Amino acid sequence: MSGGLVLLILLALVAVYGVFIFNQLVTLKHNVGKAWANIDILLKQRHDELPKLVETCKQYMQFEQETLEQVMLARNSVASAREAHNIPALGQAEGALRLGLGNLFAVAEAYPELKTNETFLHLQARITGLENSIADRREFYNDSVNVNNVRVEQFPDTLVARLFGFGQFSLLRFAAEEKQDVNIKQLFNQ
Repeated sequence: MSGGLVLLILLALVAVYGVFIFNQLVTLKHNVGKAWANIDILLKQRHDELPKLVETCKQYMQFEQETLEQVMLARNSVASAREAHNIPALGQAEGALRLGLGNLFAVAEAYPELKTNETFLHLQARITGLENSIADRREFYNDSVNVNNVRVEQFPDTLVARLFGFGQFSLLRFAAEEKQDVNIKQLFNQ
């Protein structure tokens, strides 16, 4: 076998391996996009449900306007961050919205008529279910981002990643106040 043929076979193998790596990086990039789209769908669903919940609460909670406004402001912040694909701002806005919803549900405890309202109970269960699904999707998104980010840094994948412009993605992170223990006493005194 001549040296030229060996070199040609070696170059062919390197090219095939490069194509293999490229295709894997494309798959990882699209997995991150799909994970983001799944979060986006759930955020949109929650975004659509929150006005119904607030309107139901308004019928009973005449003097809790500040709590309702806090939820709607946080909802708008989440929507803005979601539309801008601003991952750090989304994490921060999500924390504010979860805090607002927690306060809303805690305040609702003081309104027996509201707690037994079928629409309120349905919306509360729906939003709680969406919150759980969003948490699951956030975890899946972060897993997808982590796999992508590791691969674009590993050798020899990093060579292909740099050559074709594959980059890293941002993780969805929680704000510091979201990681603190919940003050149960404070929630009951609201």
